[in-house]
Amino acid sequence: MMAPTAQTRQGTDRHPFLLSVEDVARQLGTNLETGLSARQVAELQNKVPPNELEGGGGVSWYKILIKQISNAMILVLVFAMALSFGVSDYIEGGVLAAVIFLNVSIGFFQEYQAEKKMDSLRALSSPSASVLRDGKNEVIPSAEVVPGDIIILKTGDTIPADIRVFEAMNLNCDEKSLTGEAESVEKRIAHDILVPGTEDLATEEGQVGIGDRFNMAYSTTTVTKGRGRGIVTFTGMQTEVGKIAASTTKKTRKPGRSMNYKKYGKTQPVKGGARRFYDFIGKFLGLTEGTPLQRKLSALSYLLFGCAILLAIIVFGVNQFNVTDEVAIYAISTGIAIIPESLIAVLTITMVVGMTAMRKANVVIRDLSALEALGGITNICSDKTGTLTQGAMIVKKVWLPKTGIYTVNNSTDPNDPTQGEVTKGLETTRQGAPEEKNDDYRHLKFDVPAAKVAKDQQKKNLFNDDEEEQAELTPELESFLLPTALCNLATVLLENTEGNRTGKWQTTGEPTEIALQVFARRFDFGKKRLDSIGWKQIAEFPFDSSIKRMSVVYQDPDTHKSMIYTKGAVERILDLCSSIGTGPNNEAITNELKDHIIAQVDEFANQGLRVLAVASRTWEGEFPQQHGSNVDSLRSEVEENLTLIGLVGIYDPPRDETKDAIRECSEAGIKVHMLTGDHPATATAIAKEIGIIPHNLDILPSEVSASIIQRATDFDSMTDAQIDALPSLPLVLARCAPHTKTRMIEALRRRGLYMAMTGDGVNDAPSLSSADVGIAMGLAGSDVAKGAAKIVLTDDKFNSIVAAIREGRRMFDNIQKFVMHLLASNVGEVILLIAGLGFQDSSNQSVFPLSPLQILWINMLTSSFPAFGLGREKASSDIMRRRPHSIKYGVFTPQIIVDMLVYGILMGTCTLLTFVIIIYGVYDGRLGTDCNRKYQTDTYLSSCEPVFRARAAVFAELTWLILILAWEVKSLRRSMFRLDPATNSRFPFFRDVYENRFLFWAVIIGALSVFPAVYIPSLNTKVFKHVGITWEWGLSFGAVFVFVLGVEAWKAVKRYTGWFIGEEDNEEERRGGRFGLRQGFWGRARSRASSIRSLKRTGTDMSGNSGIGEKVAEMGALGAAPTTRSLLASQREEASQV
Repeated sequence: MMAPTAQTRQGTDRHPFLLSVEDVARQLGTNLETGLSARQVAELQNKVPPNELEGGGGVSWYKILIKQISNAMILVLVFAMALSFGVSDYIEGGVLAAVIFLNVSIGFFQEYQAEKKMDSLRALSSPSASVLRDGKNEVIPSAEVVPGDIIILKTGDTIPADIRVFEAMNLNCDEKSLTGEAESVEKRIAHDILVPGTEDLATEEGQVGIGDRFNMAYSTTTVTKGRGRGIVTFTGMQTEVGKIAASTTKKTRKPGRSMNYKKYGKTQPVKGGARRFYDFIGKFLGLTEGTPLQRKLSALSYLLFGCAILLAIIVFGVNQFNVTDEVAIYAISTGIAIIPESLIAVLTITMVVGMTAMRKANVVIRDLSALEALGGITNICSDKTGTLTQGAMIVKKVWLPKTGIYTVNNSTDPNDPTQGEVTKGLETTRQGAPEEKNDDYRHLKFDVPAAKVAKDQQKKNLFNDDEEEQAELTPELESFLLPTALCNLATVLLENTEGNRTGKWQTTGEPTEIALQVFARRFDFGKKRLDSIGWKQIAEFPFDSSIKRMSVVYQDPDTHKSMIYTKGAVERILDLCSSIGTGPNNEAITNELKDHIIAQVDEFANQGLRVLAVASRTWEGEFPQQHGSNVDSLRSEVEENLTLIGLVGIYDPPRDETKDAIRECSEAGIKVHMLTGDHPATATAIAKEIGIIPHNLDILPSEVSASIIQRATDFDSMTDAQIDALPSLPLVLARCAPHTKTRMIEALRRRGLYMAMTGDGVNDAPSLSSADVGIAMGLAGSDVAKGAAKIVLTDDKFNSIVAAIREGRRMFDNIQKFVMHLLASNVGEVILLIAGLGFQDSSNQSVFPLSPLQILWINMLTSSFPAFGLGREKASSDIMRRRPHSIKYGVFTPQIIVDMLVYGILMGTCTLLTFVIIIYGVYDGRLGTDCNRKYQTDTYLSSCEPVFRARAAVFAELTWLILILAWEVKSLRRSMFRLDPATNSRFPFFRDVYENRFLFWAVIIGALSVFPAVYIPSLNTKVFKHVGITWEWGLSFGAVFVFVLGVEAWKAVKRYTGWFIGEEDNEEERRGGRFGLRQGFWGRARSRASSIRSLKRTGTDMSGNSGIGEKVAEMGALGAAPTTRSLLASQREEASQV
């Protein structure tokens, strides 16, 4: 039986979080001990749809097929095919049918394969679920889970559906992808949920947000620690994730489309209906939806269709509307001549090649059109954690009062406590002592070879012996390590693997707690060792996002006293402390000490560190054993009168390749915005380190420096008019919420910009779907985020976005080249055929200089393969050192349109002159009789010999001109004889054209194919309507020389006059350009040597596959970066010269 497609709310009379566990189980008909029976499961699977989000199975094949058939260019070809069959020209109609089939098939299969690839990616999110059925534990696909199932949860599991928790052993879930909450949420069993801000029990669903329903666990969230069990209450689109997915796919009607006459007046139904009809027609024809290229090509198709009709009318008019079959065939010929039949196939194959290249670069393209859209990106809005940074936490700094600051140096692996070393430096004093240098980026060298680290450390020891000392285990440090290791649920273990004598460090738990546990293991103070020597846990008070702290109670094996250890957010811990320091350093907290602590926190945050506080105290007397981890009655007593032991700064290092990628974006005219949930100081520090903003904001005008870093609350409080008045939109948005991202997209769009937005959580889906190019994370991303995005990164790296943009630009350039190549040949053919209307034989019938099948041969075979070759052109050396292409113009820039007309007129003129010379210069104007249909030589005057010979010469000539044009358009401005300006060769023509071997052989084979087409008997006279020639070859060769001379002269004029330079512009660039916001040139890894190397680049292969760690380490050791002022001055000088 087919599963239903809709799911009604079933089971419980109220939302399960308001009910007791027993009530939920009773109403859903399940047993807490044995689960559902096989019969119940079978019945439920027939009643409710599979536990999947709509669209989870990919797009239906028939929808893809309909999309391909309704393409604008296909519709034009279908009309021409029908007309051909209508006049009984079955050969021509059959050829057109084959062309249509080829275009539709290529587009269908490639898009279908892309959707299948995405389906496999979706399946990675929640592949299976552990359920209890008939008293047995089974592992089943998540799609087979039904309401009432008992789900067994453990650390690391992805929750398959919304469940009501009824057993929780320290169960915590990571819900940031759903609620945006960064910290894990502890799950409870009781249903005594209070209305937030009151002491009243919740009685209605709407009184409590999903983040405060602590007895519910949600689909697609993950278990970070603990274990538990729960009853499935909602599946599929009825889950909280499903509701958000439905809201992102829900279609919103455009303004003015309402039919409500009561609200908008009596005429509104007419106006609204007309606008809805316009939207429907525009969508069907592809004129109002899709990317800029899709819309422009659709408009081009119908413009060409209109031109074809106009030309047909002209043909009919010249023949006084006596529409015989001959006249209809001529009209069809002109229509075919103006339509680039192979354009759709070439465009689709070019996109598929680009998509394949992206797969190798860890980018999955869900929609082929997204690839060409990437080339126009002007702004990238990116998350920080895991995209710009590594997502690998490590303790970088520890501050102990009156003791000093401990620093982790030269760590090459954040999970390995044996890597690197810990040094101790002087504490920043309260009264003007020198502050520690903010240059600790050099201490963490992830992915840098060990030999390089050792060499750098040896150099450092020669010059900095007195700066810091090796850290040793002291009573003060021991007092800090105890709570660090014990108030912690992470594990750090050395596992011996086969073939590896040294073993491999394995970690489990939250990244923050892993970082703390690794630091404790550096001094052999890990939790496992402490447990082995007698430390016994008595109670645990889990992390609570509302109070942002966690506490544990342990029994000291030596004194047998109960010790309370607490860690959490500094502002929450500090308010609970009455003293600071341990042993002889202990003293009561004063306002002055608090100010000093806050200053130390700010100093760490300014270095890009996330700061936590660690505190402890001794419990007086025996701790009551009956209070466990799930009882909070003692929490307020436990977490008071604490002693602040120290502060810990945790670092999420930027990816090594991020700095280079941001600099490359700057050179490409792309601005990078960092939208993060971090503290403003932390976000600012990371942004400075990777080059998004300058280290010294004073170099910028005050109004600019004030606008480029903002809190999300400040940004959200501004009106659209105030945002539009900013000199520059924020480059760093801290404490960012999902709706902040949407407002950022709207602000960018109002400035005429084209943006890419990254995201991974469910709450990012609205911004991903509304952005011009939504980019989801494949590793950390949710199903909903991937479904809303057009592109998915399988490695979650920022430089993969840059690689995708580079490929998008390469493809866009190539699309421009082959579109101009195809349309220029169409212009030449139309000029020839329209002029041919004047060539009338003795029966007053127009004689076409090219037969219909000659035109199809040229358009489909001669033009297509060189166009395919142009689509495979490598990226130019400056492709990432120029601004994004104009969204206003798209493919059809003024230069492309003018070039197309110039080259088309040259083609048409040369071929027309050849036809005229042969017919009127040699054969005295003899056009024969009925030469459009057959080859006959009955009499001297009626003979078709002259016409057929002229057609053969024109056919060969036009074929060669189109093939030569393919080499000419490899560069729109440079000469075909010197395509690479950096070459030292005197005549690099052959090397340059042979570089693209597919194009080279397409031109050579195409040129040689003329000879069999001209000379094969019967094929030449009966199909192509021409005959073998002799001396006419000289005219064809001469016309090629004239054509090349004309094209080269036109390119020289463009170079000399500077025409068509600087066609792209946008409002943000006009505003920001004068401020010199050159991102990527402020990062500390930037060096003079690397700057020089980047200027010497001749290629654009920046895949980063070869030793990125060595490159970054080398760059950091070469010397100081050029000053920002010098870079700004250089940019202003460059701008003044343009």
